[in-house]
Amino acid sequence: MNTSTPYYSAQVESPCGPLLCVVDESGAVVRIEFAKGRSVAQVQEDLVAAGFDLREDERRTATLRRQLMEYFAGDRQDFELELAPQGTRFQRQVWSQLQRIPFGATTSYGALSAAIGRPKASRAVGAANGANPIPIVIPCHRVIGIDGSLTGFGGGLDAKKALLELEGAPFGGGEQKALELE
Repeated sequence: MNTSTPYYSAQVESPCGPLLCVVDESGAVVRIEFAKGRSVAQVQEDLVAAGFDLREDERRTATLRRQLMEYFAGDRQDFELELAPQGTRFQRQVWSQLQRIPFGATTSYGALSAAIGRPKASRAVGAANGANPIPIVIPCHRVIGIDGSLTGFGGGLDAKKALLELEGAPFGGGEQKALELE
């Protein structure tokens, strides 16, 4: 992450609580941060402390905020945004595969690791999933335990459950089976 360049942020209200949306100079999405019981101002302060040159700008974040609001309202299933997630090559490979999980579907860490050609790398895939800087848009919430259980999520398990319920996605065990990715 080049922290000498300015990044632009704005808040979005969601069923999961306030979100801080961050884009770069070109408008590409860099981060979406869950407040998780903190104020958005505290989340901004944390990013500034981590070296981000962060500036509030509702105009530059307008497209991202509009598409998120459409998603939360049930009017959008796919995002049409330029993304600029920063991570290792392996992380970016996992995040790319996450984007192939359809709206309303779930998959397991094992299926995700098999889909990237690393069938024994479930834990590494889980770590990459947890490091996803653009949750919701890069739908890491759609990855669940093989038994249908909800597993870790950066926004918290309540947020993960709310997102999956919003999408009508299967989780919770029982007859549901996670999507096998190709």
